[in-house]
Amino acid sequence: MQHKHTLFLSDTKQQAAYLDIGCGKPLLMLHGFLGEKTCWLPLIELLQSQFRCISLDMLGFGESSKPQITYDVALEVAFVRQVVEELNIDPCCIIGHSFGGWVASAYALKYPNSVSGLILAAPAGIRDDSFCGQYDALRPLLWETPAIDWALQLAKPFASLAGKSAQLQQISEWRRELMSQPVARSFLMSRMRPEDAVDTVEKDIYKLRVPTLVITGDADETIPLWHSETYAQEIPGAKLVIIPSATHALPQTQASAMANSILQFLGN
Repeated sequence: MQHKHTLFLSDTKQQAAYLDIGCGKPLLMLHGFLGEKTCWLPLIELLQSQFRCISLDMLGFGESSKPQITYDVALEVAFVRQVVEELNIDPCCIIGHSFGGWVASAYALKYPNSVSGLILAAPAGIRDDSFCGQYDALRPLLWETPAIDWALQLAKPFASLAGKSAQLQQISEWRRELMSQPVARSFLMSRMRPEDAVDTVEKDIYKLRVPTLVITGDADETIPLWHSETYAQEIPGAKLVIIPSATHALPQTQASAMANSILQFLGN
């Protein structure tokens, strides 16, 4: 059976790539910042007998369209909305990890009657001024000039002599990854100051009346625990599940624990 699909969105002339696996009520799955649709496969394996799992490559990621534009959360919400309408899965339950959790909560705020349940896995989207400046060192890796690649090549023998080959290799991999991710480039270049956090959702999520489950790990070094706690405290009736010793890579490393919590949540 073919699980990979592509939608052509006539309004915007964009393509949306997604996996469609399982049967039952639709569960729309939104990946994290440097992720793509296959990150959900371990969880899909455990849920597909009870849910139609639709794992979407959001705009600028994976095999979906990657226009060279300035990206923001509202743009991703509009993209998700088009997919929901094209697939006729309104209303549906949505699960989002990290950046996908931010998009999912923003979508639920804009289309409250279109979300039957909201599952947020280590969600981003809470203003945190301590993030500002953390990624300034990565900015040269985003420059679209071959001079950066030449400099990395020239640095190889010196890195080898200094015993820093592994670190240089990691930097080179970061550049390749970032250059292939227009959303990452756009966000890293435009979200460097506290005042740039114009579309975080902490000030609005108290308005949500969607049944919500927040899942996080207590060893997450990417999204601090208090971000997830803020979601759980501000969304009326939200439930918080903290997985011991779990890192940020919840869909890949904690599929079983996530599935148990999700099945209990959606069963209720």
